[in-house]
Parts: sequence; structure tokens; C-alpha cells
Amino acid sequence: MLTLFHAPQSRSSRLLWLIEELGADCRVEYCDIRRKDGTGAPDPKNPHPDGKVPALLHDGALITESAAVALYLNGLYPGAGLGFEPGSPRRGPLLTWICWSTGEMEPAILDKLTGAVDTDPLALARYDAAVTRILEALWEGPWLMGDQFTLADILVGGSLGWCRQYLPESPLLDDYIARLAARPAHHRAMLRDAAPGRAEAA
Repeated sequence: MLTLFHAPQSRSSRLLWLIEELGADCRVEYCDIRRKDGTGAPDPKNPHPDGKVPALLHDGALITESAAVALYLNGLYPGAGLGFEPGSPRRGPLLTWICWSTGEMEPAILDKLTGAVDTDPLALARYDAAVTRILEALWEGPWLMGDQFTLADILVGGSLGWCRQYLPESPLLDDYIARLAARPAHHRAMLRDAAPGRAEAA
């Protein structure tokens, strides 16, 4: 059995989206987490060792961290077409996007959110490089890897949606975020994210 431990409006929201894209048979366990504004608290039913989300349980095996959970779920549903088989020349670039999203892009956006880019030249350079990398990919678009929607769009695009105000004005970004939001799976995931009671009753 697959169980995703999820907190609404958090980093695990994009994993809800992935579940919908994959058509995965996965139970969602809603839980509390400690928020940056001081609200919330670690939830005893959440198996994540740090009390964070996402956490995925699969027949007793625990997987944490967004990139790891995304890759694990995609490996269970390869027919969904969100990734590439080992040996494919496109698999390496996809893995790069996924690891870059958590290792470089998210810290760069956090630097913008906290104001570090205004005082630290290295933070500003990292932020500018991250934005440039995304825009260059979208020039080729419509997705980060060209014509195919992939896991990269869920991890990168899922972050861009909530941090739009911290990114520069750009029709490319606006159109990309609109394409992501228009996907039926994205819409279903946001309904589940916003209304746990409704999702559990479905």
C-alpha cells in the first residue's frame, strides 16, 4: 500500500499533483507540520524523521524528500510518461532538472524571499542564474524538456506557482504557470490540497 503524508499548502502539494498525473493508487494521510510563521506542530502520525512533508510509505518502506518521492513514485508508474527509462539520452537531463530544483533553484528563491539577494552578491548571482536557466528552457518550451511534460515540470513548476511574486515579470513564466494550472491533474490536486475533508470523503 502507498500512503503519502501531506500537509495542505506545503512542499508536499506538488506530490499530490504527481499522484494525480500518475493515476497512482495512493492513500493521502493529512497531517500537521510546523510552519515558518510559528503555527502548527510536528504530527505524531507522520513518520518523517524531521516531522516534515512529504513522506511516502510503501509496504513499510519510508521515502522522504520531494525529489526522492517523485522519482520513486514515477518508477512505480513508468507508463504514465513522466520520465525516461534508464539508458535513454533524456534521462540524465531529467535527473539534472529534478536535483537542481531542490539543490539550487529553491535555495535561490529563498534568498530572494528573505532579502539576501539585496545584500549578498553571491546570493544575487545564484538567483539570477536560476531564473535565467528556467527562462532559457521555456524559450524552447512549452515544457522544461521541450514538447514532453515531465517530472521536472511538477517539481520546478510546482515551486514557481507559489513563489511567482518573487520572480521577475515575464510573459514566458506567466504562460508556463498558466499551462501548468490548466492541467486537469493539477486542478484535481489543488482541490484535494485545499479541502482534506472533501478528499477523504471522495
